[in-house]
Amino acid sequence: MIIEHNKVKGCFLGLAIGDALGVPVEFSEREQWRRAPVKEMLGFRVWNQPPGTWSDDSSLAFCLAESLVNGYDVEDIGVKSVNWLYEGYWGAHHKVFDVGNTTKLALSRIRGGKSAKYSGEWDEASNGNGSLMKIAPAALYFHNTDDDQLWIAISEISSITHAHFRSCFCCFVYCKYLIELYKGEEKLEALRKASESIRQLMDSKNFSTTETQLLDRILTLKIADAEEDEIKSSGYVLHTLEASIWCLLTTSSYKEAVLKAVNLGGDTDTTACVTGALAGVYYGVEQIPGEWVDVLARREDIVDLVKRFYKAI
Repeated sequence: MIIEHNKVKGCFLGLAIGDALGVPVEFSEREQWRRAPVKEMLGFRVWNQPPGTWSDDSSLAFCLAESLVNGYDVEDIGVKSVNWLYEGYWGAHHKVFDVGNTTKLALSRIRGGKSAKYSGEWDEASNGNGSLMKIAPAALYFHNTDDDQLWIAISEISSITHAHFRSCFCCFVYCKYLIELYKGEEKLEALRKASESIRQLMDSKNFSTTETQLLDRILTLKIADAEEDEIKSSGYVLHTLEASIWCLLTTSSYKEAVLKAVNLGGDTDTTACVTGALAGVYYGVEQIPGEWVDVLARREDIVDLVKRFYKAI
């Protein structure tokens, strides 16, 4: 029980710290960090926020977790997300300083009275990483759910903002991997087991091969052998999914994994946030550097959320 609690704590603190590491250097070029890589928690710079400040990525993950504490309700997840955007609920400093266009549009629809089940963008161009960045708590909440029900739940949660199949499927693949890590599997074996289950679901659901083949490097485990130049770190959902798994597989500690994610450049906060959840679960909270935890915004609020969330699952 202690191990599982520490994994949940590692996930929540891990994603927020990864996010906070990436916030000051978002939109940077990779070549810049090859010359002088990020090695510590920075502050200000791009968003002029103090060290330890996390972004919309963590805010929406915590909105999701806060909702799941009281059971699964898509509409409530939507409402809490709207409260973040318009009132600063679960903002690092109780305010919003960044939000993706697709997410903003979807949440504005919910505020206008539309159901959260039908608020997300469906077109292919709306496959940013805005649903992937927040999905980690759902993996932990549904870790004992069968794949059919898991697919439904993860698709519904993604679709609050990102409803295209690609975004939903990337979220599902990520959650399956995170679940195997949570259950204690070694990181490459966890990916193998997750891929095996995902393929079985793909066969039973007759998913579009045009879409599922986009994730071939992950589902065949080839991602583990990819070179850095083959890994992209834009805001595209598939890039973030591949980069986060690659960063975990090619490093040997939480610190190394999230710094590798940040130093890829591009969408640094989201890549490191998504990586941080994986690494936080895999290595546990004990491996997260204490000096990073100490400066993290709303640290005690996050720890309190962990307690309530763990009790719920």
